[in-house]
Amino acid sequence: MRQQWHRRAAEGLVVVVAGSLLGACTSVGALQLSADAVLLPYHRGNARGTVSLVERADGVQVTYSLSGLPPGTSHALHIHERGDCNAPDAGSAGPLFNPDGQRLKRGARPDGDLGTVRADVNGVATGFLVARNVTLDGINSVAGRAVIVHRDEDLDDAAADQGAGPALACGVLHAF
Repeated sequence: MRQQWHRRAAEGLVVVVAGSLLGACTSVGALQLSADAVLLPYHRGNARGTVSLVERADGVQVTYSLSGLPPGTSHALHIHERGDCNAPDAGSAGPLFNPDGQRLKRGARPDGDLGTVRADVNGVATGFLVARNVTLDGINSVAGRAVIVHRDEDLDDAAADQGAGPALACGVLHAF
């Protein structure tokens, strides 16, 4: 019985992997660029989840599924310069990703500021957004960088580079 379950599980895995590979191909047969991150908690918290990126014609689609957030709260979702979540406060991830390196004009926001995610009454945040100023290759590539869910939301886009509180969860984007 156990051996039969393992065989069925393995067959299912092959189908899932094959389906994922087929889904990664566009209609002309080219491979879409994509990256995934598994976010783990900081500050003895419970926040965790996944963030998946897929490059599209109009930008990069960022799909997130987070849990363990304080119920009914909003949080900044940021990409940071370095793909390093090892420091106890996630400071090893460096500053917010901003390849232009220019001072922000009022109302502008750094490329690494993906926006705000909102947790429901169960502390779960799921959804997607489109980041128009990042890519998964070239100078604006976010592959290999850290994704952080911060404690606070970005209250003002012009101040996004000043931080949104400590990290609740951090993970590194791995391209495939």
